[in-house]
Amino acid sequence: MDIRNHSSVTEFILLGLTDDPELQILLFILFLLVYIITILGNIVMLVLITTDPQLQTAMYFFLRHLSFIDLFYSTVIVPQTLINFLSERKAISFLGCAAQMFFFGGMAGSEGLILAVMSFDRYVAICNPLLYTTVMTNNICIRLVTSVYFGGFLDSLIHTISTFSLSFCKSNKITHFFCDIPPLLKLSCSDTSVNEILLFFFAGSIQVGTLLVILISYAFILCSILRMPSAAGRHKAFNTCASHFLCVTLFYGTAIYMYMRPSSKYAMDQDRVTSVFYTVIIPMLNPLIYSLRNKDVKEALRKVIRRTFETSY
Repeated sequence: MDIRNHSSVTEFILLGLTDDPELQILLFILFLLVYIITILGNIVMLVLITTDPQLQTAMYFFLRHLSFIDLFYSTVIVPQTLINFLSERKAISFLGCAAQMFFFGGMAGSEGLILAVMSFDRYVAICNPLLYTTVMTNNICIRLVTSVYFGGFLDSLIHTISTFSLSFCKSNKITHFFCDIPPLLKLSCSDTSVNEILLFFFAGSIQVGTLLVILISYAFILCSILRMPSAAGRHKAFNTCASHFLCVTLFYGTAIYMYMRPSSKYAMDQDRVTSVFYTVIIPMLNPLIYSLRNKDVKEALRKVIRRTFETSY
């Protein structure tokens, strides 16, 4: 389908977070610092998990893909935002906007799915430890991750095609700092009721479905932990799950708030601030949460630092 035939608009103007020049400079510095931390944090996680023999387990296999997803979907949004902070004309082409929406949506959907897979992994590890190596084989892990990316990008493809098949004849100014579905639907002069149903149904199915998997997994995990006779065992199990549960809370709290409301409830100024959290802040926090709370990751990092200093001197 040639989506360009459905619109008289050839480019969009991203209005961004503010039109105050001084505030834009401040935001540029803040976003740049956060993005650098995001890049470094996720690359460090990828390198550690790939190279350290102690981290070659199913849990860290999934964590490596979480870091890749965070790295990728932050990169889809932040560099363009940084350019726009310093540009007078904050334009993005029609096809560029579609590409940004597709890749961002694919990675955001994949993040929700990988978090659900990680909760299932923790369920098997804690509730059925004797079966863990039998259930979570390399073949099963690869199939699960393949399904994660397939589901995330299929969902994104449906929304991208349905959104950019609309006619945009009212305005080309997007009240946002990237190409997201709700602000684009506001610009369309077509009937968007089908798009809103698709957004609610498909995005809702993924979010609600994966959230149910996570909640059910953690209900069983909690019961198993409470039945453990050893206080040390309970503490270790809680620590194993705490980082993942915090990441889940951050991601799903903002995602449900953003996409599970009727269009009449969208407040663009408020949603732009919320979007900063899940597009910029969460990809930075995830590697920090896992590295600061995980002793295996901290030990792997210590070994790398130690080897680096020994090589230098």
